Amino acid sequence: MHELPIITLGGIRFDLSAIIMIVVTSLIVFILAKVGTSRLSVDKPGKMQNFVEWIVEFVHGLIASTMDMKKGKSFLMLGITLIMFIFVGNMLGLPLGITTEVTSPLPGLGITEQVFNEAHEKGQHLAIAWWKSPTADVAVTMALALMVIVMSHYLGLTRNTKHYLKHYVEPHWAMFPLNVIKEVSKLLTLGLRLFGNIYAGEVLIGVILMAGPLGVIPLIVWQGFSVFVGAIQAFVFTILTMVYLSQAIEHKEDH
Repeated sequence: MHELPIITLGGIRFDLSAIIMIVVTSLIVFILAKVGTSRLSVDKPGKMQNFVEWIVEFVHGLIASTMDMKKGKSFLMLGITLIMFIFVGNMLGLPLGITTEVTSPLPGLGITEQVFNEAHEKGQHLAIAWWKSPTADVAVTMALALMVIVMSHYLGLTRNTKHYLKHYVEPHWAMFPLNVIKEVSKLLTLGLRLFGNIYAGEVLIGVILMAGPLGVIPLIVWQGFSVFVGAIQAFVFTILTMVYLSQAIEHKEDH
């Protein structure tokens, strides 16, 4: 049984493993970006430069498909950061997992004496999981989604005030409650879709590992499929971000 290392500061619970993995993901993305842009060359671009240029072009095309690039060019770095952070984060939990065995209660990490005794009474192996995909944590994915939704509403209110407010009562004022529910559902679907896909993938990897040698081939197949799913989820989150921003800052006459 794997437990998360939880610390409490000021009455707020923090998952240390999620914090560690967010830092690791950010460092990897920073290093990739730094290496890809450190030795720029027009005549003989390196592999990393080509990779970074491909990402830039890909995100540029993604934004252009959702809004006028005169308005969308300011979101280019946001899109690049999101797609790289989410993809790298999705991949981290696939190749390995790091756990430490719990041999005694650790109240400072959320392993109370009651939890420790209950696990041993049931004959369960108790360990703390330190390494996972940060996007397999619902708090992380919902925080990313909240950032996007708050940004879209702020830009709608400041850049497109009249049409942004008007859309809440379109096509009729009686639709106001449903339009509010629609906006709330954007937050939930954006965060929970990413979390659900990545968390389910890591759970299934854990189940396959329990099969021992018989699970080697299924594990390889599933990890390959998980890379595909991780890439798709990074793409979906990023393009939905641009769609929501487009809906906030543009109005029908602009499309």
